[in-house]
Amino acid sequence: MLAEPVPIFDGHNDSLMVLHGTERSFLTRSDTGHFDLPRAAEGNFAGGLFAIFVPPPGKKPQDGVFSTTLPAAGGDELEEIPGYYAEWLTDRCLASFHRLERDAGGRIRLTTSGGQLQRQLAEGTISAVLHFEGAEAIRPDLSNLESYYARGLRSLGPVWSRRNAFGHGVDFAFPGSPDTGPGLTEAGFALIGACNRLGIAIDLSHLNEKGFWDVAKTSTAPLIASHSCMHRLCPTSRNLTDHQLAAIKESNGLVGINFAPAFLRADGKLTADTPIAEIVRHILYAIDTMGIDHVALGSDFDGVLLPQEIGSVAGFPKILALLAEHGLDRDSLLKVAHGNWLRVLHQCWRDEG
Repeated sequence: MLAEPVPIFDGHNDSLMVLHGTERSFLTRSDTGHFDLPRAAEGNFAGGLFAIFVPPPGKKPQDGVFSTTLPAAGGDELEEIPGYYAEWLTDRCLASFHRLERDAGGRIRLTTSGGQLQRQLAEGTISAVLHFEGAEAIRPDLSNLESYYARGLRSLGPVWSRRNAFGHGVDFAFPGSPDTGPGLTEAGFALIGACNRLGIAIDLSHLNEKGFWDVAKTSTAPLIASHSCMHRLCPTSRNLTDHQLAAIKESNGLVGINFAPAFLRADGKLTADTPIAEIVRHILYAIDTMGIDHVALGSDFDGVLLPQEIGSVAGFPKILALLAEHGLDRDSLLKVAHGNWLRVLHQCWRDEG
């Protein structure tokens, strides 16, 4: 292990959905699921993007994880979600988070600016950045976007892996291309402009290739894929091509590497019997392709089956230790662990101090 702890900022977890959907407390250590505050402390977790994802009505976490399988093409999970239901569930998840924030006694805080993020990192407070994984809760006329911004929304993926009013997502095909359908709708282009104006980071994970290029030519902010991997190493439609990686680098953006085996392995299998070396393989490829300033972490805790060696948020130091064995010095590790996320979010947001 490393001589000194390295704080981790992680690009994606679905833990708010588990918090809403189960009776498990995040204040006490558990062997269920991937995230709670004691295990976060063990893993040097300093903060991350906490996603609100809208599943089909009736879908609940299983064994403390919101999903351990890949949705099938044509299945219920990939069907459009009614906006009224998305707003209702999103509001309930926000209320669950605020209860956690209150009950945690200052150990975790909603974070809305770069200044806050820097201070909380220095203080050892966990920073929770509110992220919408899919914009189903946003009305097509954007009439409630500013309200959600006022309530803390600072990162948004226009789509999950399904169609909505703003665009089209990728499926989970293996092997498959991210070029799976049309790009942004008229409302989608308006959403990108509004997010740029307000200072909401735009996440391209789950967006199909045509939508990716629509955002790339429209957005004035760095391009972000918060929890994706390398298509060259694992040719699933959910992963990024080298052409997309070049655009992310050109925008001064980043990719957070996903820990899901099906996005890591060359054979596309979803199995916990996957070594953490697969995660490191994608990180090193991304560094070789884009440079050290554009690579970060995006675990997908509580939203995927994990490699058994990782287990939970407590396993983060194992990845950094293996990266160090592969020759990354401490400055490079700091960039991958949190520095690149802090830089990119600061660029995307209107910093209120």
